[in-house]
Amino acid sequence: MSDDKTNPWPQWPGNPFALAQQATDYWVDACQRSVLFMDVLRQRGDERNHRAEQTAPHVLSFAFEVILDGRHLARPVNYGLLYIAPPDGVAPDPTKRPFIVFDPRAGHGPGIGGMKHDSEIGVVLKAGHPCYFVGFLPQPVPGQTIEDVCRAEAQFIAKVAELHPKADGKPALIGNCQAGWQIMMTSALNPDLVGPLVLAGAPLSYWAGVRGKNPLRYLGGVLGGTWMTALAGDLGNGIFDGAQLVANFEKMNPSNTLWSKNYNVYSKIDTEAHRFLEFEKWWGNPVLLNAGEMQYIADSLFVGNRLSDAALMDSNGHRIDLRNIKSPIVVFCSWGDDITPPQQALGWVLDLYEDDAALVAGGQTIIYSMHQSIGHLGIFVSASVANKEHEEFTAAMDMIDIMPPGLYEAVFLDKDEEMLQAEIASGDMAAGDYVMRFERRNLNALRALGGNDIEDERRFATVARVSEINTGLYQTFASPLVKAMVTESGAEQQREAHPLRLRYRMFSSKNPLLDGIPAMAEKVRAERRPVAEDNVFMQMQEAMSQQIVDSLDRYRDLRDQATENIFLGVYGSPLLQALVGLRTDGGRPRRIGRDIAREAALNAHRAAAALKTAEGGVTEAIIRGLLYIYRSPEMSAADERAFATIRQLRLRTSDDQELSVTHFKTILREQYLMLQVDEEAAIRDLPLLLPEAPEARATALGIVRQVAGATGTLSGDGAVRLERVAAMFAPLSPKLAVVRKKTKA
Repeated sequence: MSDDKTNPWPQWPGNPFALAQQATDYWVDACQRSVLFMDVLRQRGDERNHRAEQTAPHVLSFAFEVILDGRHLARPVNYGLLYIAPPDGVAPDPTKRPFIVFDPRAGHGPGIGGMKHDSEIGVVLKAGHPCYFVGFLPQPVPGQTIEDVCRAEAQFIAKVAELHPKADGKPALIGNCQAGWQIMMTSALNPDLVGPLVLAGAPLSYWAGVRGKNPLRYLGGVLGGTWMTALAGDLGNGIFDGAQLVANFEKMNPSNTLWSKNYNVYSKIDTEAHRFLEFEKWWGNPVLLNAGEMQYIADSLFVGNRLSDAALMDSNGHRIDLRNIKSPIVVFCSWGDDITPPQQALGWVLDLYEDDAALVAGGQTIIYSMHQSIGHLGIFVSASVANKEHEEFTAAMDMIDIMPPGLYEAVFLDKDEEMLQAEIASGDMAAGDYVMRFERRNLNALRALGGNDIEDERRFATVARVSEINTGLYQTFASPLVKAMVTESGAEQQREAHPLRLRYRMFSSKNPLLDGIPAMAEKVRAERRPVAEDNVFMQMQEAMSQQIVDSLDRYRDLRDQATENIFLGVYGSPLLQALVGLRTDGGRPRRIGRDIAREAALNAHRAAAALKTAEGGVTEAIIRGLLYIYRSPEMSAADERAFATIRQLRLRTSDDQELSVTHFKTILREQYLMLQVDEEAAIRDLPLLLPEAPEARATALGIVRQVAGATGTLSGDGAVRLERVAAMFAPLSPKLAVVRKKTKA
C-alpha cells in the first residue's frame, strides 16, 4: 500500500499470522454485530407495531394529567392540554408564570419537547414553573381545520391562566417547529391572552434562504405547486399521510437516511442501540392530517408564504397580522438547521417592518439566539441546548417580558471570578452558569444573514401563482375522478404500504424469517467478542463507510444544485412571469401593505404619552431615569444582572404594593414611549415625579445608581447621562418647587 497520507485505507500488518488473527477477530465481531443489529431492527419494528395500536402514543418522559380534551370542544380537534406532573422533590411556585410547550404536528407523533429530562419541559420544571403540554392524537377529527386548532389553543391558554390566578405574568408559550407558526397565528388573533412566545426552529418566512443552500424551499416550484398535495389528499380519501412529510425530511440527507443512521448503530452496537431505539419511537410513528389542513399549510405557508405578509384571514374576516402580537417573541435558530435556516426563522421581521423605527413604534420586542452548529431537532431536544439556552431564557422570562420594543440578540457570557464574587456579595443575582445579555441590533443584522434578491422574490411569487393555477385545474377537472375511484380501505392499504411503515413492519416479529433472531442475539450477548479499534479490517470498514457517505453527499449536492438551477431557470422566465400576471420591470412592491388604522392608533398613543411626562411617582421616576441612561449608544445591551438587582429592590406601586411584572411592564413601556417621543421633555419633567423630601430623593437616586452599576462602572455617554439624572434627583430648587405645586394642583 502507498504511504501517501491522503490514502484513506490502512496499512497491512507485516506479520501474515497477525493479519490472519485480525481477520478472524473481525469476522467474529462482524457476524455478532450483524445478529445484534437485526435484533435491534426487530425491537424497533415491534415497538412501532405496539405504538400503532395505541390510542394516544407519545414519547413524553414525564407523568401528566389531561386537563382539556380538544375532542369535546364546540369545534372539536384532536389536540389536548396536559398538566405535566413535577418530579418528586419539585414543587412549582404558584406565583411564577406557567409555561405551555406546544408540540409540532409535522408528520411525527407528539412528545418531542419532553422526550428527555434535559428538555424544554425538564428545564421549566427545574426552574419551579408550572408546566403544561399541548399534544395531539394520531388521527384528526373529521372536518377539523387549522383555524379550529388555533381556537382550541386559545382556549387551552385561557384555561391555564384561569388555573393560575396568582401567577405574576401571562402564560409563556414554547412552540417547536410547526407549532411555532401555529402559536404565532393564535397569538395574532388573541394578543391579550398570551405572555412571551418562544419559537424553536419555527419557519415563518418560507421563501427566505440563500442560493446554494436551503433546497427544501424549492420543492413547491419543482412539483409545479400544491396540486400534488391535493392529489395525495384525494388518494388518502380526505386524509393526508404525515409519512410523506417525514419522507421529505429524509430525502434531504440521503447519506444519513440510507447509510449513516443504521451504520452508526451497526458499528457501535454495544453502545448506540438504546439511543437509536428511543429516537425511533418518535420518528417511526407518523400521524395523519385532514387533507384540508395540509392543503391550507401548503397553499398559505409553504408555497404562498402568506403568514409573514398578513395576507391570511380567519372565517370571521379577522386578518392574521403578526404585528398584532404584543408579547415579546424569542426566536431560537441555528446555522446547522437545514429544515429551518436562520433566514426562515427571522425573515418575517423584514417582511413586516420596513425599518427599525417601524418595529419600535409597533411596540414589538424580538429577541433571537443563533446557535452555530446544532441541528433542527437538537434545538428542542439537545441536552447541551436545554442546559444553556432554554435554562437561561426560562430564568430570564420575566426580564424578557418587560424589555423595551426593538430587536435584540441574546449573548451568553461564561461567569468569571469577578461575576461570581459579585453574586456572593449581592445574593445570587443571576442564577446558572452563564450571564445573559440582550444586545440591541438593527434590521441590517438580519439582512446580513443573506436572502433573496428582487429577482428571486419574483420567482417565488411566480411559483405561488403557478400553484394556484395548477391546483385549480386539478381540483376542477381531475379531483372528482380521483375521489370517485378511491375507497377508505384502498387509502388505508396505500398508507400501510408507504416505505416508512413498510420497513418497520418487515423488520419485526411479524416477519417469520426473524423468528430465530431473539435467541441468537441472546447467545451473542453472552459470548460477545468486540474487535479492537486498531484492527485493520475494522479500519477498512470505516474507510469504506466514509466513501459511501461521501458518494451519497456528492449525489445530494449535485441533485440540490440541479434543483436550484431548474427552479431559477423556469421561474425566472420573463414569459412565465408575464403569463401569471407579474410585472417584470425590475420593481418590487412592498410585501405588506400599510395599516392606516394601526398607524393612527399608534400615533394617538404617542401623542397621549407626550402629555404625561409630568405624571407619576417615584417608581416611574426611577424607571424613566434608568431608561434614559440605557438609551446611551454605549449601553445598547440589557443584562439580567441589572434586572435581578431591580427585582431585589422591590419597587412599589402608587398604593404601596409590591410591583408585579405585569405592572412593571406597563410602567416601563409608558416611560420608554415618552423618552422615544420627546426625550428632552421627559427628562425636564423628571424632578416633578419625585417626592419633596431630600431623603426620599436620595434613596431613589441610590436605586438608580445601584441598578445602572450592576454590570460594571459606567463610562462615556452612559456616565454623563447618569450624572444628569443625579442632578434631576437633587433636592428641589424653590423655583421648581413652585412649578411642582402648580402641576400637582
